[in-house]
Amino acid sequence: MNSVFNFTFVPWFRSVAPYIHKFRNQTFVVGVCGEAIAAGKLPNLAQDLALIQSMGVKVVLVHGFRPQVNEQLKAKGHTPRYFGGIRVTDEVALDCAQEAAGQLRYEIEAAFSQGLPNTPMAGATVRVISGNFLTARPVGIVDGVDFQHSGVVRKIDTAGIIRSLDMGALVLMSPFGFSPTGEAFNLTMEEVATSVAVALQADKLIFVTEVPGIATDIAQAVSEDNPIDTELPLAAAEKLLRDLPAADKPVDTAFYLQHCVKACKGGVERSHIIPFAVDGSILLEVYVHDGIGTMVVDEKLESLREASVDDVGGILQLIEPFEKDGTLVKRSRTEIERDVGLYTVIEHDGVIFACAALYAYPEARTAEMAALTVSPDVQGQGDGERVLKRIEQRAKLAGLDSIFVLTTRTMHWFIKRGFMQVDPDWLPEARKRKYNWDRKSQVLVKKIA
Repeated sequence: MNSVFNFTFVPWFRSVAPYIHKFRNQTFVVGVCGEAIAAGKLPNLAQDLALIQSMGVKVVLVHGFRPQVNEQLKAKGHTPRYFGGIRVTDEVALDCAQEAAGQLRYEIEAAFSQGLPNTPMAGATVRVISGNFLTARPVGIVDGVDFQHSGVVRKIDTAGIIRSLDMGALVLMSPFGFSPTGEAFNLTMEEVATSVAVALQADKLIFVTEVPGIATDIAQAVSEDNPIDTELPLAAAEKLLRDLPAADKPVDTAFYLQHCVKACKGGVERSHIIPFAVDGSILLEVYVHDGIGTMVVDEKLESLREASVDDVGGILQLIEPFEKDGTLVKRSRTEIERDVGLYTVIEHDGVIFACAALYAYPEARTAEMAALTVSPDVQGQGDGERVLKRIEQRAKLAGLDSIFVLTTRTMHWFIKRGFMQVDPDWLPEARKRKYNWDRKSQVLVKKIA
């Protein structure tokens, strides 16, 4: 086997492991727009969802069928009608919606039934259960427009969905519902997915969409200078919605965002908008630190805080590669458990991405900042600077005049941040006795008083 593959695969797989453990037994509701299926993305989407389910995640899949219904309407010489982003469903459109829903269910079930050798689905056993898990009611007449057979969700059969998920099945739902009297209604994928996520109190609602996410500056196109805002607090998302015009089309910024906000306010911890154009976008969003699209959350998931005993394992995992390559001095688990209260960490969604410890020498009115480490996954994003500032704050609160570091490889990083090189003889006597003269670490000091 190629040694380069070993070198890259093993660290990558280990970095993904915390997310695998975290999401086991959680419930994800995934809404896939009909455009993704029309673009030929269904086989890969099915493979990725099967993989996620195999790692213990309970999956509810809600498919859209906007382009499929429009295609059938066009074949019948009928023009699609929308108002306020919702289809006006007459008798012809209702027939087309029923045909499209049936065809798509068949295609989706077929995609999850594949198991050819040497493919991601080899050996996979995905049971797909679909049924009348929701009842609907008519939209009615809004602003003088009769929506006819267009409907909205009235009630979700939460118990039925949970039973199916607990049996190990993937639940498949169409944007189609029936009233208690048996009348059929055409719904929207976005509303069905949101309603199901709220009813289940799902851990995630993920929209696989035509858009890449929410741009940092919504007035400009997404680019290197205007990237996707990967994490949007609920309050900021609500303010953004208030400032945006009402959405009429899926490409409008507010179109998916309004449903993410509704889900978040309804108790769903995280709602995501990701692009179907990027292969593997669900895996990238779920199992990579910054994801690929926009995540709406009730509060920032990243926290800068003092460490606790629960963080010992995460700190060890973070610093181990740097100890192996000689960047850091080896520290035992016992040492870290003993000194864990001296550590500051940055934690994101249960994973430690940066840390540093502060060892005080009160008699010399100084302290050593040791084991400053930032995960390679997030280097260059300012986490090291944030940890440094918190360490400086802790030193000031302790009444110290300076902090110092010992380094063999990152001298210039510290000098850029106000540190000055000094002779090892400057060190406090207690620290000088432990100084490793063979290692020849450079000593840098920063005044903080």
